[in-house]
Amino acid sequence: MRRKDVRDHGGDDVEGVLDELYAVPPSEFVARREERAASARTAGRADDARRIHAARRPTHAAWAANLLRRSRPDEAERFLELGRALREAHATLDPDGLRELSAQRRRIVSELSRQAAGLAREAGHPLSDTVQRDVETTLRAVLADPQAADLWATGRTESTLTPPSGFPAETAAARAPARKAPRAPSAPARKKDQLAEQRAKRLLRAREAAAAAGERLRDRLAERADAEAALKRAREDHRAAGERVSALEERLRETRAGLERAEQAQREAERRDRTAVDALAEARREADSAAGEAERAERDAR
Repeated sequence: MRRKDVRDHGGDDVEGVLDELYAVPPSEFVARREERAASARTAGRADDARRIHAARRPTHAAWAANLLRRSRPDEAERFLELGRALREAHATLDPDGLRELSAQRRRIVSELSRQAAGLAREAGHPLSDTVQRDVETTLRAVLADPQAADLWATGRTESTLTPPSGFPAETAAARAPARKAPRAPSAPARKKDQLAEQRAKRLLRAREAAAAAGERLRDRLAERADAEAALKRAREDHRAAGERVSALEERLRETRAGLERAEQAQREAERRDRTAVDALAEARREADSAAGEAERAERDAR
């Protein structure tokens, strides 16, 4: 979605200004923020100016996470949906189910973080290994913490988000012992069966969501690879076209130089022709005068 610019919309859309600020690289954030805040103050909107000025510059990792959210909106929405499914599953699944979902989660987070790194590189601000790890930490937090998910969904994350310690991805699932023999039921068998059925359904939904998200990410990665190959071919075609243009421009310069030489030779020939015409006319006058003198001398001799 196109972010609104305060200069284009009379300065009324504070939300659009904030979206714009968190879309620019961190190195440009402060200057752009002060410019927008000054515009709001000039327009007499002091409250808006204060809100704009209060915006904090994002870290490089937070900016990359925001860039991912804005540049891949469909995948981001599916990632948020996956987080909701995982959090629901966490409340009821057994350790084996949690370990399976944790493995899928790590794979998806890794793929998304690589996408974020690619987007940052295309924007001219590549990520270091440390910063990319911070992006992965933020994405894990989005899956685990609904508040982190809500913040990332706005596209205005300011710093690295940290997943809660109780999420199964790094704690319970990793430390859980092998499944023990079930204890004797303390509730009616029917209730136990219903609970087991609910857990199985939640596990199935979480597995399906994780598998679908992984498949979509793989598709996006394949599309990205195709796009990079197309970009490489386009750059090669552009380079070849540039070389052809340079060659044609050189030929054009040579042709123009030849034309100038031909025009100069034509002008010289025209000058010589005019001189010859004048000399011929003078010679005719002299011949006519000499002929007249000869006729007069012949008459006098008679």
